[in-house]
Parts: sequence; C-alpha cells; structure tokens
Amino acid sequence: MPLSERQLDVFADKHAGQMPFDTSPRHLAGPGDARHVTHGLAAAGWATVSDPLSAEIVMASPDHRYRLQFDPQSATSAWWRLRAAPGGNDHGWYAEFGELVPAEVLAGLTDALIARSSPQSDPWQPVTSAGWQHDDAGTALSPDSLCRIEHRPMSEFHERPSWHIEVRTSSDESFPGPRIWHAYLDEHVPDHLVGAFLGALADLRPLQRGMFDRTAHHRAVQDPSPMRPQQVVDAHTARVKTIRAQARAGRRQQTAPATAPAPTTAVQPAARR
Repeated sequence: MPLSERQLDVFADKHAGQMPFDTSPRHLAGPGDARHVTHGLAAAGWATVSDPLSAEIVMASPDHRYRLQFDPQSATSAWWRLRAAPGGNDHGWYAEFGELVPAEVLAGLTDALIARSSPQSDPWQPVTSAGWQHDDAGTALSPDSLCRIEHRPMSEFHERPSWHIEVRTSSDESFPGPRIWHAYLDEHVPDHLVGAFLGALADLRPLQRGMFDRTAHHRAVQDPSPMRPQQVVDAHTARVKTIRAQARAGRRQQTAPATAPAPTTAVQPAARR
C-alpha cells in the first residue's frame, strides 16, 4: 500500500503539536520517529507485508530483493533488520540496528538504498570531516568518546571486513559502561550505503526532538530549536514528496519503450554510361 495523505496527516498532527528542541550529538539523540524511515520507503514503492494489527512492521522493496523488519518487541538488542537477497553478480547482505538508533540516521542509509546510485566514496570521509578521531587500525571515536566505529575483519574466510558501531554510557576505555545502541553491517554491505549511514551519524547538524521525547543519554544537549513545529512537518513532507517523485521518474524510465533506430537510406550505385 503506497503512502497515503492520511498517514502524512497523522505524522503532522503529532509533530505540529510539540515544540522542537535541537538535540545533539546525533548518537545520543534517541530513536525519534520511526516514520522517518518507513515513510521514505513507502514513498519509494516499498510495500508493508506484515500483519497490520501487529506491532512488527515488515516492508519489502518493489523487486522483492530488499526487506526491512522493525520489531519493537524483539527479544534481542536489534530492533531494525535490513536484508538484501543476492542479485545478479551482487552478494546478499545483512545489517541490524539497536533500539535507540536515531531514525534519521538510519534513514540516511535507506534513502541512499532507494536512490539506487552508488558513487565510489570513502566511508570514513564524513567521519573525519566531522572531527572524529580516526586511526590506522580501522577505528574512530566521536568527540565525546561515547560512540565507537570499528571496521574489522570477520575472519580469514572473508575478503571484506564488517562494520561495528557502538554507543556506550561512559568514555572510560577501561570501563566503557553498558551499551546504549549498536549497528552491525556485514562485509557485503556496499560502501556507499555504509558511508551514507556514517555520514548521517557524524553530521554536525542537530536532530529535532520534542520536549518529552526519549534521548539516549543524559549527556545529550537540547536547546530550543529555531524551527517552528510546522517547519519540522514541512521538511518531512518535502522529503517524502521528493522520494516519491524520484521513484516515479525511475519507473517511467524503466518502462519507456526503446527508441527505434532511425531508418537508413541505401545508396544506389551510379548507373554506368
């Protein structure tokens, strides 16, 4: 079922009634509204294939290759799971994300997925540009040292290493404290998707949260946002409409008939005199 105007109105009713607060850093901002992810996918033509009366949401891409599961009743620490089936010469892959991952950060990855573009970029570039500590061992620490990114080998049997992101309650390396949330992306997740996730994570712009929204840690900084509630709603609506227009343009391009080659006129040989 495509994203309806009624669903957008429900989102607007919630957010238009609460004053936004600029919340940073992003890794401590809390989960936010899951519809930042699900509305974007629905606008791109993904279908909900789960029981509509269940708390679990399962969405599938139009080509059925990709599948997203959101399970707020999961018995594990992973509430979000994203899978890609093998296709053509591409490997299948798997990624998972914990309960308190900010929805806007995860949407950075899913937006890049549905855009179907794969620029060759260094996944570390947005992290280092944001001032995170990056070393040659394949790790990076956020400025507050609460978020750690690791790019490490799975085993000697895998050619490409996997990505592990953890946010902890303490910056003490000897006792980092309990884990707040995590993300895991296996060795076959495309680099541009990893880069999109890390870029959204390290983005210095604050996320908007309501006064009583759950944050991930007491060190999250909240200040009254210069944005009005309606501007938050308008930004979400504009993003969804852009994704919808891009998806429609992509479908038209795929179904457009091939242009017939221009007819050629045979050159007749000159008559002999």
